[in-house]
Amino acid sequence: MDLKEIMAVNLRRKRHDLQMTQEELAERAGLSARYVGAIERGDVSASVTVLGQIADALGVEPGDLLKKAARLSKS
Repeated sequence: MDLKEIMAVNLRRKRHDLQMTQEELAERAGLSARYVGAIERGDVSASVTVLGQIADALGVEPGDLLKKAARLSKS
């Protein structure tokens, strides 16, 4: 999984955790809802500036959106 896909998964997960729509996130981040959707699908790569805007809107550190989730071991 590349960073674009990792960010897409983390962004979608955090937005859902906050029960926020793409439109609400876009408004808070100063972006278009279409662009937020494209980032979540992994269709486009977000610039570091956009990464910061999204992180601020979600209340997280930008680096948190780029961290690969730890996989649970199957025991």
